[in-house]
Amino acid sequence: MRSTTNVFKALSDTNRLRILMMLKEKSLCVCEMVDILELANSTVSKHLSVLRNANLIMDEKSGRWVNYRIARSEESEDIDFVLTHLEQQLNNEDRVMRDREKLSNVDRFAICAPSVLTVSE
Repeated sequence: MRSTTNVFKALSDTNRLRILMMLKEKSLCVCEMVDILELANSTVSKHLSVLRNANLIMDEKSGRWVNYRIARSEESEDIDFVLTHLEQQLNNEDRVMRDREKLSNVDRFAICAPSVLTVSE
């Protein structure tokens, strides 16, 4: 019952649903999601931990980035059901469509680049 509770908890927040819909399209790093969702880094990280706890997403280290992706069927017994339902219910929602448009233009190399501090003497 605990895993079912975790899945329903994960699906009980609009921003987590938006994250799932974005990750359905492609893997993303936190800074890309922060840019699209227009939320604080810590808020997005918390949402990701709830989704990860429900085994709906996975993370993979790639260079300096941690990429988040939708769990595969063999990693999550609930993911196929969840994604089918979300696609039926949310695919044409205005917010999801705007997120999808932003997603097509997000550039991790521009938004995730470490800022360079210059010190003048």
